[in-house]
Amino acid sequence: MIGRNVPQVTLHTRVRDESVDGPNPFRWEDVDTKDLFSGKRIAVFSLPGAFTPTCSNEQCPAFERLYDEFKAKGVDEVYCISVNDAFVMYQWGKSLGLEKVKLLPDGSGDFTRRMGMLIKKDHLGFGDRSWRYAMIVDDGKVSAWFEEPGINDDGSDSDPYGETKPEKLLAWLDENKG
Repeated sequence: MIGRNVPQVTLHTRVRDESVDGPNPFRWEDVDTKDLFSGKRIAVFSLPGAFTPTCSNEQCPAFERLYDEFKAKGVDEVYCISVNDAFVMYQWGKSLGLEKVKLLPDGSGDFTRRMGMLIKKDHLGFGDRSWRYAMIVDDGKVSAWFEEPGINDDGSDSDPYGETKPEKLLAWLDENKG
């Protein structure tokens, strides 16, 4: 993974637009991942799904809490990518009170599939989802890679969370300044 370019795909997002009438003032906006990653240092983490226990109680809140430390170490943004649609990602971010971490919907799983991290969670009724991974991306190229052990499609309920903790990425940033 190190040295590989992140996939160039279009993510279908929703953005607030006050010119839209009604109780849901949002419009669709397609975002090209090339624009998200070009010329920037980005910390990315991906997880199995919005509103799931480890993702909601531990991983996403930890990255939000440590966001300023990432910024202090030269990271421009922290992105969370999940195989969920824009509506789910918005409501999840709202429920968690996220203000700093940017949630990116990979509704069709195109980004995740091209990263080689799309797995089946049919045994839980989830369908295709992401295995838990994280990376540092410099100008669209993977500089550091973190992946939970045991990637599988076998229906096990294994969902490790250790290698992709924000502290691991922060330690890598400390060791690889520049």
